[in-house]
Amino acid sequence: MSASRRCLCCVKYLMFVFNLIFWLGGCGLFGVGVWLSFTQSEFSSLPLSFPSLSAANLLLVAGGVTMVTGFLGCLGALKEQRCLLMTFFVILLLLVLTEVTLTLVLHIFHKELDTKAQDELKEGMKNYMTDEGLKKSWDNVQKMPCYQKARQWLLDNILSVLVFGVCIGIVQILALIFSLLMYCQILRAEKYLD
Repeated sequence: MSASRRCLCCVKYLMFVFNLIFWLGGCGLFGVGVWLSFTQSEFSSLPLSFPSLSAANLLLVAGGVTMVTGFLGCLGALKEQRCLLMTFFVILLLLVLTEVTLTLVLHIFHKELDTKAQDELKEGMKNYMTDEGLKKSWDNVQKMPCYQKARQWLLDNILSVLVFGVCIGIVQILALIFSLLMYCQILRAEKYLD
């Protein structure tokens, strides 16, 4: 077995194991999203500009995309298919760029977003006595951590959130590198055989 073939074999199995973990992580995100969608139903009447941007829906979408991406990576690695590897690379690159963009937007506009969320929740209080669903949602929110408590929890745990985000970013960048490396190795092998 040539050195390039051994290298391809090593990258192939690293990609497979990595993407299997990636896929399992997507399953976990999706599962938490399903769980939250049932437990957050009590808050569904709260007035928000973008009600579909609940934590549950975001986790469902993120989990679904991660599962599909991990599956493409696993299949591309096992079958040594350049098309699947390039599709995996492009999807993952788009995800990384989207995450970086969202992080920058949240960092730059965090005060405006905080103010807007508080204003919308205060506006919703105007219908507290007339809308039974809204009244029930507000009562449930007040039993748990209110907006300020939830915000404070996030601020208290920002280091953990940042470390988690950096770890995810490193794993994604490694996945991009491995998929591109494997793509190039397969291309070289095909040219060598021709």
